[in-house]
Amino acid sequence: MTTNLIAMPSLSPGRDLDAYLNTIAGLPVLNAEEEKVLADRFYHEEDLDAARELVLCHLRFVAHLARSYSGYGLPQADLIQEGNVGLMKAVKRFDPSVGVRLISFAVHWIKAEIHEYVLRNWRIVKVATTKAQRKLFFNLRSAKKELSWLSPEEAQAIADDLGVPTKEVNRMESRLAASDMAFDGYDSDDGEVSAPAHYLTAPTADPADLVADADEARDSNERLAFALRDLDERSRDILARRWLQDDKATLHELADEYGVSAERIRQLEKNAMKKMRKAIEA
Repeated sequence: MTTNLIAMPSLSPGRDLDAYLNTIAGLPVLNAEEEKVLADRFYHEEDLDAARELVLCHLRFVAHLARSYSGYGLPQADLIQEGNVGLMKAVKRFDPSVGVRLISFAVHWIKAEIHEYVLRNWRIVKVATTKAQRKLFFNLRSAKKELSWLSPEEAQAIADDLGVPTKEVNRMESRLAASDMAFDGYDSDDGEVSAPAHYLTAPTADPADLVADADEARDSNERLAFALRDLDERSRDILARRWLQDDKATLHELADEYGVSAERIRQLEKNAMKKMRKAIEA
């Protein structure tokens, strides 16, 4: 058994689910003694071949457990794959000296990985984030036997059974009944296009803000024009050619034109900028 299992190729339910299920159905089922021998080898000797046999011989249970989550509309192969991750985590943490079978220990890890996958992918927006909400999500779906809304008595019974407030049951029921909505829009029955984007406030929608922004821009432009007008002609030319033209002049080009050093042009530019800033902020 050991040699055949180790020589097997890697299994992936995503490639061909039917072939995968047929393959794992042919894998042997370990009895308690065989399981303990393999678990001891991995736990005490870190024998990876033993760990691989433990995983392979329990894959059929993961597939069986994943089938119970088929009602969530998610690919069966992905559910199995996530459950297999949980199985591998369980094998890594399994202590054979505790005296329980591996599958009894692993079921928690398998379900945890499948639950996490379901919650990530069932809706675009997560329906459950806290531990209590996650518990309520899965239990409420199992408790509802029909599509109609829960009566107050049914909601109270579920709340009492799960130890959560009744309002949390009602809120989760609303989330379960809701569906994802396209952000950009969709055609309704009456031909109108509706979308969440239509209910968002546009950043420029307030007329008061538009008027205020326009006044502020006009005031800034007027201050800039007055500040430029108060500069001497050379300083104004230096600023214009250094900052207001696409093809900006260099310090050395202006220095050659005015017959001064580049450092002098830099000083004139600095002083002009200081005067401009003071005039604009006044």
